[in-house]
Amino acid sequence: MQFSIRGQQIEVTDALRDYVDKKLSRLEKYFDAPPTSEGYVTLGVVRGLHTVEVTIPLAGVTLRAEDRSDDMYASIDAVVDKLERQIRKHKTKLNRKFRQEGSLKTLFVEGSASAVAVEDQEQDYDDLEVVRNKRFTLKPMDVEEAILQMNMIGHTFFVFSNIDTSEVSVVYKRDDGKYGLIEQN
Repeated sequence: MQFSIRGQQIEVTDALRDYVDKKLSRLEKYFDAPPTSEGYVTLGVVRGLHTVEVTIPLAGVTLRAEDRSDDMYASIDAVVDKLERQIRKHKTKLNRKFRQEGSLKTLFVEGSASAVAVEDQEQDYDDLEVVRNKRFTLKPMDVEEAILQMNMIGHTFFVFSNIDTSEVSVVYKRDDGKYGLIEQN
């Protein structure tokens, strides 16, 4: 698996590059054949926190993990652990959902998570239960008003009808304190 490694406000040294390659190569054991798509790794430092973001686009699923800590190497380790948990979750979900050959379950190697107890995998899958359902009317508003509404109610995201596009949009608060906007394509 090939990775494009870049740094934001940090120089990516050979030692960092080698460490990232070594740690991410652990993920190859989960696949029948090495994925042909290129993964993306972004290393950065924001306000003294070392940030690692990894995105691996695959057929039918995109694996993505992010971690921030005081140590770059600890962040890399945490991201790899998160990606391994995601792969196990997807594998468990796909094995339960699809029982026929040729489905997405063939993306992951059978028995690759032998070190992980089946109970842990099932527990991860059981955590996906919806425990609350809300219905509400979307009020047409612009992005700025949606951000104000989100902050007023103390949430980290807000769903609204965008007055400019007449589409459903979502604003969310990013970990860096800024805001993001999700729009329909």
